[in-house]
Amino acid sequence: MTFTRITIDPAVCTGKPCIRGLRFPVARLLGLLASGESREQILKNYPYLEAADIDEALRYAAQLAEDETVELAG
Repeated sequence: MTFTRITIDPAVCTGKPCIRGLRFPVARLLGLLASGESREQILKNYPYLEAADIDEALRYAAQLAEDETVELAG
């Protein structure tokens, strides 16, 4: 899977995956969604983000989750 809206640059946010080279980490966007922020509210609060940025961040997270193995406490 190719991600065109997610960039990794050591000079931006210490190399964390960001949205389109902006200083807006993918993790921050995912955190907003996870905390219950709606897509509409995120786009209103951060007008430099686009709906496609949210879609790609979710696809990126899904791919990472697919590749990760995490041991859960039982």
